[in-house]
Formats: sequence, structure tokens, C-alpha cells
Amino acid sequence: MRILVVVATEFEVAHVISEFGISISEFFGSAKADKKSIDTELFNTISEIEHPKFEISLLITGVGMVATAFALGKHLSANKYDLVLNLGIAGSFDRNIALGDVVEITEDTFAELGAEDDADFLSIDTMGFGEGKFYPSKKLTDLYNLFNTFNLKQAAAITVNTVHGNEASIKKVTERLHPQVESMEGAAFFYACKQMDVPCLQIRAVSNYVEKRNRDNWNIGLAIKNLNTFAIEFLKLYA
Repeated sequence: MRILVVVATEFEVAHVISEFGISISEFFGSAKADKKSIDTELFNTISEIEHPKFEISLLITGVGMVATAFALGKHLSANKYDLVLNLGIAGSFDRNIALGDVVEITEDTFAELGAEDDADFLSIDTMGFGEGKFYPSKKLTDLYNLFNTFNLKQAAAITVNTVHGNEASIKKVTERLHPQVESMEGAAFFYACKQMDVPCLQIRAVSNYVEKRNRDNWNIGLAIKNLNTFAIEFLKLYA
């Protein structure tokens, strides 16, 4: 079983790194530079987690959809996996999702990919130039009934270049797409996995509500703690 875990930043999976015994030197490729699975570039790090029962690799792509699509596409062009798992934090439009909740993403849309027609927005699908919405090719329910084990909420997501923090723009995107959560990488992750035809799954933990920007209301620490707890249990059960 070969699994690739994809994240934007190291700190989002700090506990996973610790649990599986990856030192900082190994993580950045200096300790095991002879391994073929280690690819060290600016904002693009791959490190192999060794375990007697399974093989897991960790890809740090950098923040944003461009960095994610490039790093993941490049890596998947030379490596094969049984599952690619995207982990990260997210903002929530849905107040029924509590801060710290871990959710399974069921669909993800490039919210800004299209054109403005005065006050209207034309999606790339409407314009006939491609797809703007993508889906996971795997669900927790597909993986040995793990959905019942973790009992995660499911959520529809959007992917943005600029996270929302303005009441007018929040109202506009909510009316147009009805998203529950947003990130800066999710749809790009799904896009790359679809192009490379690999099984994929996206899991995110809610760090804040999407509202007028107020960092005092965020709980990134709780989101990361819960995300890592899920990831560690998932990898031990599934892998």
C-alpha cells in the first residue's frame, strides 16, 4: 500500500511528522538525500515515512492552487500511489460546522475561474472553456467502512486565491455557489489527481468562520490538533 499525503505547509501536519518519527533534517531531505522518493526544491518537499507495514510519502507543496497543482503534477508524473490524501485547514461559511471540526470534502470548485459580465459571473463551464468543479475519486465509505469509524461531516468546498474577509464578497460568493468551506488548494489537488488518474481524498479541519477578517476569532491550534489526530488514526487503520 503506497499513500501520498499532500499538504500546503509543514505546520499543518506537525503531529503526523512527530508520530511517524520524521526528524526535521529528514523532512527537508538532508539526512536521506540518497533516497529516490525525496525531492527537495523551494516550497516543494517530499519525505518518505518508513514503517514495517506500509509506505507513506509526504509532499509539502506550498500555499495556493498554482503551487499545489505544479508540485503534485510533477511528483505524480514519476511516482505511483494507491491513494493520495490532501490534508489542510479551512474556513467555514457554515455555522453548523464547529471550529475544529474535521470534514470530508465531497466537491470543490474554483470559485474565481471565469469572467465578469457586468454584475454577473460566468463560470469557465458556462463559457465552454473547461471544468470548474471537481470531486474526490474515493470516499471514506469506500475505504473499509472508515466513514463510520471517524463519523466525519461532509462538506462542499470552494478554492480561492484570496480568502474571503469582506462582507460584500462573502454574500456574493455564498449566493452564487452556496459553499460550506473554503481553502486555497483543494480544487487544484482534485484537478491534478484527475489528470493523473490517481485515487484521491480531501480532508480539512475548520480553523475559522468566513466573516469580516478577525484573527481573534480563529482557532488554528484546535483545527491542526484535530486534523492530525484524524490523520494519524486514518493512516494506522487504512495503511
